[in-house]
Amino acid sequence: MDNWEDAADGPPAPPPPPGRVGLNPNAGGYSAGGFNPNASNYGGQQGMPKQAEKPVSAKPKLGTIKREDVPQMGTIKKDDVPGLATIKKSDVPGLATIKKEDVPGLATIKKSDVPGLATIKKEDVPGLVMASIEKEEVPGMATVKKESIQTISRDEIPDIPVPSAEEPALAPVKEVTKKVEELKVEEKVEEEPKAHPVFEIPTVNETAILEAHQALIDEDPRDHLNIVFIGHIDAGKSTLAGQILFLTGGVDQRTIEKYEREAKEKSREGWYMAYIMDTNEEERTKGITVEVGRAHFETEKKRYTVLDAPGHKNYVPNMIQGACQADVAILLISARKGEFETGFEKGGQTREHAQLAKTLGVTRLIVIVNKLDCTSVCHPDGKWDKERYDTIVNGLTPFLKSVGYNIKREVTFLPVAALYGHNIKEPVTAEHCDWYKDGSMFEVLDAIEEVERSPLAAVRMPIVDRWKDMGTMIMGKLEGGFMRVGDVLQLMPNKMKVKIEAIYRDEKEVQASKSGENLRLKITGADDTDIQSGFVLSSIVNPVPVVMQMEAQLMIVELLEHNSIFTVGYKAVLHIHTSVEECEVTKLMYEIDPKTKAQKKVKFVKSGAIVVCRIAVAQSVCIEAFTDVAALGRFTIRDEGRTIAIGKVTKIPKIRA
Repeated sequence: MDNWEDAADGPPAPPPPPGRVGLNPNAGGYSAGGFNPNASNYGGQQGMPKQAEKPVSAKPKLGTIKREDVPQMGTIKKDDVPGLATIKKSDVPGLATIKKEDVPGLATIKKSDVPGLATIKKEDVPGLVMASIEKEEVPGMATVKKESIQTISRDEIPDIPVPSAEEPALAPVKEVTKKVEELKVEEKVEEEPKAHPVFEIPTVNETAILEAHQALIDEDPRDHLNIVFIGHIDAGKSTLAGQILFLTGGVDQRTIEKYEREAKEKSREGWYMAYIMDTNEEERTKGITVEVGRAHFETEKKRYTVLDAPGHKNYVPNMIQGACQADVAILLISARKGEFETGFEKGGQTREHAQLAKTLGVTRLIVIVNKLDCTSVCHPDGKWDKERYDTIVNGLTPFLKSVGYNIKREVTFLPVAALYGHNIKEPVTAEHCDWYKDGSMFEVLDAIEEVERSPLAAVRMPIVDRWKDMGTMIMGKLEGGFMRVGDVLQLMPNKMKVKIEAIYRDEKEVQASKSGENLRLKITGADDTDIQSGFVLSSIVNPVPVVMQMEAQLMIVELLEHNSIFTVGYKAVLHIHTSVEECEVTKLMYEIDPKTKAQKKVKFVKSGAIVVCRIAVAQSVCIEAFTDVAALGRFTIRDEGRTIAIGKVTKIPKIRA
């Protein structure tokens, strides 16, 4: 059937379900409207058994009652009732017809009989003259011609709705439209990028550069070294840095006494020297360095920049930022019982920091054994324990050799008591230590050979930080080249031309700087939002290469327990100079045998292997081959907060012009 109208032609519809059954004792049988247990069809339709009939007692029938059967129920006539005779109005006195003539005063009243009801004429009422009023008699009622009325267009009258038959139906639509307009979020109009000034690129005058470099040396012939303090947490790095500043006059006695009171209030009496470097309240409360502290001091032979790196494993990336700017690393070891073992065992920061320092280009390492004056290791008479010192030196030496340090030429061991300043500026006296005679820490630092740096090399300065301070400021270490105020250089990888407006070295403004210095520069041509950590300020003629893949030689330090295979597809985080990028191994070239230097093809390697591979990064990075610029060609690979490999760039793709 196509529709409901054809239902009569089809098969009969099934019976409807029984409705609610009611009880009716007088009903003739079972029906939808009543229920009678004595009916003949009781239970028939529902399949219920018929019950036996019960005897019913005889009752008199209530037949029709006729009025003949009831005595005196006959028709009653009015004649049978005395007094019900017809009453005539003539029998009632006073009910005679009353005529108007019989009532005095009901005569017809004429208007002539009422004085004053005469017709009032308009002439009799003064002021009701209905004569025609001439328009000339009313001033201003002159004839107005339609030419004098200016036609006003409907569009010139705002807010006049157009009458329409659909107006009521459009009201809800208009209401919704209004709400939408109210809730509509205004789209931000992208501002056009600011036009940066176009600088004239000066020609490179090597003679002028050499003359300026020589003038700078004549002004101050002292060499400059960047020192980073590294080591396990609570080894005394900040305390040593603060003591150095106090001994060299960077902090006066009044400030030291103030810090001593503050430390005593916090129940940290032994931390007051660390307050010189840890200026953050959180660092002082917890006793943990978070950011890289920076300070300067001088001796008669050299100028130094101190970089106080954090020792906690959660802040290793910050430590890397400091170590990548350093020339010399001071590795602090706590001589207290248990503290050296904790830092040096698997997972301690002593191992990782030493590896990172070597990887990040630190050429000299000074190992300072601190806290030899602690009562847990010194003799009862207060003298330092040589046996404890030798235990630490002998434990570290094999490890440092495995990292790549030449113990005789690059590593120096030194006992120190940083809290009281023993063996820092002046050699330790025999009262405290009668077995060490190799000079104080300052003497060891002054004896470090000067690093040769060419002023004619291409400018390379990785950016550590940038901020806004009366202009755009950037900070970093000048790894190569020579820089003067007024030079026009290029920021890579975004290729922005910038001009050097001011140079600050050791908190002083200078006109030029040689390589190896930690500098703060004021530049024009770029905003601080255009610059990121990891960018490199370089020469325009010879810019730093920008790549997204490289070929590198890796030494696998220690892989994760749950990811112990290093192969194609391995993903981690790459730290190279001040840049941090995600990376992935795309190809294993070959493995190098550490003894025979033989090469063999492999599909995977494990911890301790040396392998040459290709690495791809998520975003472009500024790097150099290790043989060209070592500072921009060494890197570290970390995974899940642990250093798994250290390496150097061996080859980069050719840059297309």
